[in-house]
Amino acid sequence: MATVLKIENLHKSFKLGFLLKKKEILRGISLSVEQGEVFGYLGPNGAGKTTTIKCILGLIFPEKGNIEIFGHPYLSPKAKEKTGFLPENPYFYDHLTASEFLDYYSQLFLMKKEAKEEKIKSLLRLVDLEDSADLQLRKFSRGMLQRIGMAQALLNDPSLVFLDEPLGGLDPLGRKEIRDIITRLKDEGKTVFLSSHILQDIEMICNRVAIIVNGEIINQGALHDLISEKILFTEVILSGVNEKELKELGECLSGHGDRTLLKVFKEENVEKALQLAQSSKGKVHSLIPRTETLEDLFVGIVKQR
Repeated sequence: MATVLKIENLHKSFKLGFLLKKKEILRGISLSVEQGEVFGYLGPNGAGKTTTIKCILGLIFPEKGNIEIFGHPYLSPKAKEKTGFLPENPYFYDHLTASEFLDYYSQLFLMKKEAKEEKIKSLLRLVDLEDSADLQLRKFSRGMLQRIGMAQALLNDPSLVFLDEPLGGLDPLGRKEIRDIITRLKDEGKTVFLSSHILQDIEMICNRVAIIVNGEIINQGALHDLISEKILFTEVILSGVNEKELKELGECLSGHGDRTLLKVFKEENVEKALQLAQSSKGKVHSLIPRTETLEDLFVGIVKQR
């Protein structure tokens, strides 16, 4: 599989404060992104995610390191012509309608009229804004603005798309809509570089991830390699069972009505809980083994650092 993005030993510092004290933001970042994958770039606020993306796109310049896009130097026209970008806080001309907004930005790519009109229609269809084509952006919700921003990032039919915190500030429905668009881009063979701290969504859609903390990449790789499949504990929801007896088997939490949530950490105690429910003529409503999640991995790494 071809490498579409390669970063080696990237360093970036800023002078901050009244005394302009130098602070190193990126400390030797190295990573690669393969064609056709959704790559998750994770880290707490201030870790260096946006700084990395701005360096890749040539919006700011690193002091040290090498960046290649499609095998070309990152500042070359060949590297830029097939990339798209949705920033974390995009600016919108809110007096324009959705169609006018996309038409305005399409002028950057010197599209012919017929091709431009067809492209705008297809993008509005992709982001599910066909019915809002003539609505001014000032009347858009946060989720709708994220989707029209996504459409703008795809105007030049890029092979590599950078999305900086596209899920931030969205409700569950808005996050699902953005996830669905990213999945469709992946199905079309596009590569997506996704910066986020919403770990549940990252775990659902990304092939590989890199975790950055304090300007350093602490861990990276395929999710199935990073996250252990070992069962950490089992959640059992029961009713009609003496809670005092359950406490001997694990950690009890009161549930709705007479239900009890029991977290069982020893495998042999799961069978004992089921036998107890049977002998007490109670009910077992659910039994769910819990393995390590991306959130567990992320929180553990950040606490260690």
